Amino acid sequence: MLDLVLREGSGLSVFRDLQAIDPHVPVIFMTGEADSETAIEAMQMGAYDYIAKPLNLPELEELVDQASRTRQLMSVPVALGVSEETSQSRDLMIGRSPQMLDVFKAIGRVSSQNVPILVTGESGTGKELVARAIFQHSDRSNRPFVEVNCAALPDSLLESELFGHEKGAFTGADKRRIGKFEQCDGGTIFLDEIGDMAPVVQAKVLRLLQEQRFERVGGNEILQTNVRIVAATNRDLEKMVEEGEFRSDLLYRLNGVTIHLPPLRDRGDDVKLLLRHFLTEAIQELGFSTIEGISADALQHLLDYSWPGNIRELRSVIRQAVLNSTGTVIAPAFLPSFVRGGEPVAKTNEKGDPSVDLEEFVSRRLKSGSTNLYAESLEMMERYLMTRVLQETGGNQSRAAEILGITRGKIRDRIANFGINVSKNVTMETDDDSSS
Repeated sequence: MLDLVLREGSGLSVFRDLQAIDPHVPVIFMTGEADSETAIEAMQMGAYDYIAKPLNLPELEELVDQASRTRQLMSVPVALGVSEETSQSRDLMIGRSPQMLDVFKAIGRVSSQNVPILVTGESGTGKELVARAIFQHSDRSNRPFVEVNCAALPDSLLESELFGHEKGAFTGADKRRIGKFEQCDGGTIFLDEIGDMAPVVQAKVLRLLQEQRFERVGGNEILQTNVRIVAATNRDLEKMVEEGEFRSDLLYRLNGVTIHLPPLRDRGDDVKLLLRHFLTEAIQELGFSTIEGISADALQHLLDYSWPGNIRELRSVIRQAVLNSTGTVIAPAFLPSFVRGGEPVAKTNEKGDPSVDLEEFVSRRLKSGSTNLYAESLEMMERYLMTRVLQETGGNQSRAAEILGITRGKIRDRIANFGINVSKNVTMETDDDSSS
């Protein structure tokens, strides 16, 4: 048993010394830290396990017993590679729940292995952060990292985005374009929302996974590349395979290793850690330095809420609460009504359509001393526009995307970010209760 924080020195340093003496000794790290970096590094170095304080003694006894039995069976050292460089990225995953510790350990085990990774989980759980962590702790960390949202591009453009095209390949292709796979040679490419990929693109990605070869759209030249693919989805790919919407051979290639991210509602006290993190972030970014924290009643509402939009929704809710606040404490009145347990109620005009009062909004924000009014106003207007168009289409997101001239993926993203209710009647969350 080894604590990460020692009176003299670091637990990781002691671990290196222990490995030099006997690499077969199972080492279980203990920590009170909330971030993921040390968990990933410890697992990469070959730690047996990594547990958070306060310790659960029955579980600890079972773990020590397992480690002891494992030690007896060891014949070769288990090591996944050591990264001496400390990541400077701010995209840290936060969590101490057993589910998230399993995610951190999985990243540590597979990041140095040159296999495709499939990250699954509900929308907003942080799949992009997992992809970035895998990249940062891999042997390709000094090479490019490219991300492509397969749902954010029309089917006709996704193939060109990934593989590039030759001049004259289609109308408007007035010059050769290098695709993401070619740009990312030697690095890692993150394919988000892989379940939204068109069948023709699925076939080309399968060939690339099998042979590391591809052709640009409209071209005959066979190009070689060396990329590692990390894919992510919030959809049931196995069900899509059964329904003929996704290639089974591509699925089997993509999920060399699968990492599943738990929904926020199953992560226990991680909600508090994330609330504190995003509150600090919002205060710093929006310039609300007078806010000291969240009241007890408001915190209880936040803890009781089920967070269907997961971490992305939590961040949005905290950002809204900070924007709505007029004092030094986040009170229940500053939270969206759906978090407080009520149904969202939108302002409406005489036709019953959602409406906004830009003059009133700007006046109130000026009175509160806003230092980010431009971004706040754009966000408020975008929320209104999305809600109004979705109401016009009866919640049909494909039709709304067509009217707005954007992709279905962006529509889904804004619905989650803005807390737009499309279950029955499309409604827009407002801050009526918190206006002053």
